[in-house]
Amino acid sequence: MGWTNGVVAAGWLAALALGVGSAAAAPQFTPTGQFITPDAAPGAIFQPLNPRLAAAPNWTAGQASATALSPDGRTLLILTSGYNLYFGADGKPVPTLSQEYVFVFDVTGARPVQTQAIEVANSFLGLAWAPDGQRFYVAGGVDDCVYEYGHGAAGYAPARTFKLGHAAGVGLAVKPEAGPLAVSPDGARLLVANVQNDSVSLIDLASGAVSEQDLRPGAIDPAKAGTPGGSFPRAVAWISPGRAYVASERDREIIGLDVSGDALRVTDRIATVGQPVALAAHGFALYAALDNADQVIAIDTTKDAVNRTWRIDRIGAQAGAHLGGAGTNDVAVSPDGKTLYATNGGANALAIIPTASASGAGLVPTGWYPTAVAVSADAKRIFVVNGKSSAGPDPGNCRVNTGIDPHHDDACRAMNQYVWQDEKAGFLTLPAPTPAALARLTQRVALNNRMGAAMSEADVRAMAFLRAHIRHVIYIVKENRTYDQMLGDLEVGDGDPKLTVFGAAMTPNQHQLARQFVDLDAFFDSGESSNTGWDWTTAARTNDWTEREAPVNYANRGLQYDQEGANRNINVGYATSDERRQANPLSPPDPNVLPGARDVAAPDGPDDEEGRGYIWDAALRAGISIRNYGFFGDLTRYQPAMGAAMIPLEHEPAKTGHQVFYTSKAALRPYTDPYYWGFNQALPDYWRYTEWAREYDAGAAKGQAPGLTMLRMPHDHTGSFEQAIDGVNTVEAELADNDYAVGLVVQKVAEGPFAKDTLIFVIEDDAQDGPDHVDAHRSIAFVAGPYVKQGQVVSMRYTTVNMLRTIEAVLGLAPMGVNDARAAPMTEVFDLTKADWTYTALVPGVLRTTQLPLPAPATAEAACPAPAARSRAYWSAAMAGQDFTQEDHLDTPRFNRALWRGLKGDAPYPTRRSGANLRAGRPALLAAAGVSRCG
Repeated sequence: MGWTNGVVAAGWLAALALGVGSAAAAPQFTPTGQFITPDAAPGAIFQPLNPRLAAAPNWTAGQASATALSPDGRTLLILTSGYNLYFGADGKPVPTLSQEYVFVFDVTGARPVQTQAIEVANSFLGLAWAPDGQRFYVAGGVDDCVYEYGHGAAGYAPARTFKLGHAAGVGLAVKPEAGPLAVSPDGARLLVANVQNDSVSLIDLASGAVSEQDLRPGAIDPAKAGTPGGSFPRAVAWISPGRAYVASERDREIIGLDVSGDALRVTDRIATVGQPVALAAHGFALYAALDNADQVIAIDTTKDAVNRTWRIDRIGAQAGAHLGGAGTNDVAVSPDGKTLYATNGGANALAIIPTASASGAGLVPTGWYPTAVAVSADAKRIFVVNGKSSAGPDPGNCRVNTGIDPHHDDACRAMNQYVWQDEKAGFLTLPAPTPAALARLTQRVALNNRMGAAMSEADVRAMAFLRAHIRHVIYIVKENRTYDQMLGDLEVGDGDPKLTVFGAAMTPNQHQLARQFVDLDAFFDSGESSNTGWDWTTAARTNDWTEREAPVNYANRGLQYDQEGANRNINVGYATSDERRQANPLSPPDPNVLPGARDVAAPDGPDDEEGRGYIWDAALRAGISIRNYGFFGDLTRYQPAMGAAMIPLEHEPAKTGHQVFYTSKAALRPYTDPYYWGFNQALPDYWRYTEWAREYDAGAAKGQAPGLTMLRMPHDHTGSFEQAIDGVNTVEAELADNDYAVGLVVQKVAEGPFAKDTLIFVIEDDAQDGPDHVDAHRSIAFVAGPYVKQGQVVSMRYTTVNMLRTIEAVLGLAPMGVNDARAAPMTEVFDLTKADWTYTALVPGVLRTTQLPLPAPATAEAACPAPAARSRAYWSAAMAGQDFTQEDHLDTPRFNRALWRGLKGDAPYPTRRSGANLRAGRPALLAAAGVSRCG
């Protein structure tokens, strides 16, 4: 099934004709390849969350994260925890507009009515009512506190703030984070999960006194030092005034707490298959939502044992091996205890499950990435919130200014079109569906998620042919570019040349790849930013920790970048503190700091193989040889804060035997080149190419090459201008260096012994760092090698997931999860008659100003003269204060506007959000933009 130019394929029309939610609005495409239909249920009401800001009346919030229904069932609270920054004309977040929110809704009528939007500086998932319904509580996230709200003259108002007393989190240079919380049934005490401190705090609500219990076995009992347990506490629930439970997400256990006395005490640890991320109690039953495992479990708290399991992935799907990706992330229970409701972020659906019956379960479509559910007191209505929406075009994605001349940028700064701003939350209210309606809605969810989809005959034939002829795949991952930003000046395709800042003169090789092979002008990166992007790019999905943490981290509201094998900046590819310190001297010596080789952000593999849900795991399971160049490493070793432990820059470390890369994945360690630099913007990609070429040539001499090569080429991210070597110290030179290195890889393969059986796939991990007139997720992607179409535009809507599915199909790999299992391969890219191919790398003219060892100028360069380049001093000043030591570890809004100002000068930033199809009339469009054929 495919979609072109935003037109829904015939399969959808057939489904609508069958009456599957025929009154609903048209399905909306997501960059994950799924569709969403949040208003599909009969009687559904889907609302945005508008805080009604006087200065921004149309501004709506994103990242709804939690709900809480008042004990009398009349008032619903909705909490946001995410990005939610708003930038003013001065290029800075406006404090009064850059808040998280508690939305208060009166739900007594047929349609919820918003009565209040309470501003909270920071938050992280924690929201709960007192049993008397007179007060509620909100966790303050990075501010390490809990807020109490009570009735005031004009609604609910702040009453008290409880400080939790943490100066820092447990890890390497991390902050605390107050998270999920719950009030005891008698209303006397409140329990809050200290997400970054691996503990819970107990607040006496009468006196305000705070006590704390560490959840780590080794911190409780020194004899158990180094024993995993209790880390990343994610949910809390009470069974009685003296008994409570807390879920440890990273260590996959639910911990029993005795709260009967003045102090907390850990009594039990109940192991879970997946990651427990939400708890709900009913009587003596405790229900837990297990992410990664896609399950809801019931625990008999009289025995502290699991006595029932519901497999969410089995609802509406065919039986077989469990493939993760449904993303079960919240659970609620009906007042009579007869029905469970579970949100599934990865499937964009709500599961409704009878507790006493083996049948009757079903799914209801929701908005994109549902995060929380509540059910009315009479169980007749269900309330669901979700975190994201389709971003749409972002031509004004300049965000915040770092330019030398700020007065030029006032209009641009006010656009607020960053992807995490463009993705909005939603609030779904629906009547409890009848059995017949639930059956139809389950079909709709199946259709939205391609459940049961099979490859077409054409797909099967094409992939079988490629599998018989292709023995090697090279997977190149770059950083952060959009289609318009790079290829908007191409003479074909749907690009807007007015938005192009890295045009053909700077990136001749990528332009040539699009011209010589296929221009994929409808390709979407599935992730928003590098933390979601790298998981989508290597696993075709995320887990719930990543989705909840990512926007908070990017808004500088606490938390850290956990998505490339480091948790709290610690390389958890190593299990013990001693091993970690050998790889990184700054790692904490305390054996109780995140013990065990366990990654909170890692997706599981098929049949719940913990943390083994990546493309390299799929290859290893299939017996395919792999080689890793720069994927998933400890990036702190490149940071100046490391002092003497910082690895010094070196062109060819293999010659000296100096290790420059420490992988953060134990599974990758035997297959990783230790001499290949990871993400370090001071080093040109040219030297990454030469290190890869060294090993490639050595293997070729023996007639050997890996089945799957993972090759990181990060220099199109740009940065670290003061530290940069070889004169590659401007934005222009760094983009050109990345372009040339990619071209050299393609040329090396084309001229070598494996040209006839190697395919090269090139992708960006995300598209956050630039404007695009079609969508904030639209990006560049390339496929080169034998059997690839030549000189054609392919406008099929493909995503990151489709590319991974294609790699799997070519190499004969089993799917990693549900998304790639259901995705179609990129068959439209291939022409099985095109066995012969060539490629010659082009030297971008701007590289002639550097000290890189380049070949003599070629005639072709004359057609594409070097652009006028700014100096290193200019870019250093424009990017002052940015941190380029880790991908996206910077003020991305400021960074993006500085790029535009430095590369486009006084050209006004386009703000029209057209989404227009610009494939026709390209010559006139390019001429109007002053673009001439180049590259």
